[in-house]
Amino acid sequence: MKIIITGATKGIGRAIAEKFAAEGFDLAVCSRTEADLAVFKKEIQEKYNVEVLTRPTDMSSKMDVQAFADFIKKQWAEVDVLVNNAGIFIPGEISVEEDGLLEQQIETNLYSAYHFTRAMLPVMLKKGSGHIFNMCSIASFMSYPNGGSYSISKFAMLGFSKVLREEMKTKGIKVTAIMPGATWSDSWAGADFPASRLMEANDIAIAVWSAWQMSPSAVVEEIVVRPQLGDL
Repeated sequence: MKIIITGATKGIGRAIAEKFAAEGFDLAVCSRTEADLAVFKKEIQEKYNVEVLTRPTDMSSKMDVQAFADFIKKQWAEVDVLVNNAGIFIPGEISVEEDGLLEQQIETNLYSAYHFTRAMLPVMLKKGSGHIFNMCSIASFMSYPNGGSYSISKFAMLGFSKVLREEMKTKGIKVTAIMPGATWSDSWAGADFPASRLMEANDIAIAVWSAWQMSPSAVVEEIVVRPQLGDL
């Protein structure tokens, strides 16, 4: 079995990679930093003895996204799971945030998933099965202070996931939108909260794995996961 995860060397992406590797899945992953990928590949291969494909990729660049897809397709004839996890969080308010912030987050949080999914779908459609997970956010369905352009991009990501679900439902390909609340990752690095106040990245990985295990006749369309004490 084979899984692709974008932005997989840290946080939620890393936790999902670890979970699926532990279950025997081969991995294809990307991140911006080649050094992070080298460490990731060494650690995962030594720990789980699975195949790991890596490629430095700027997911905000359509050209880079397509190059990553081509890299995978040259080595794998089939793909079982695709996790569109790459994203960026930059807080701000629409009225005062820096010019260009919307474009930056739309390119990374939405366009990356759109272009990469379109590039990989022919492989999954040929097989007639597979599961696509799109990393959305609670910011995909509610606004909150300082959400700004990030929330706009995540609202759009949920819309993309809903449309894709409708298009793929008769093709044997499942589509799931994941909407986590505050989860420990680089976005929260240095935050002054007790460890228990935010969710662990592995909590999201467990939810993804559980959705994947459903029978072919069932799909979890949306997963909303929040800290026990609620949103921050």
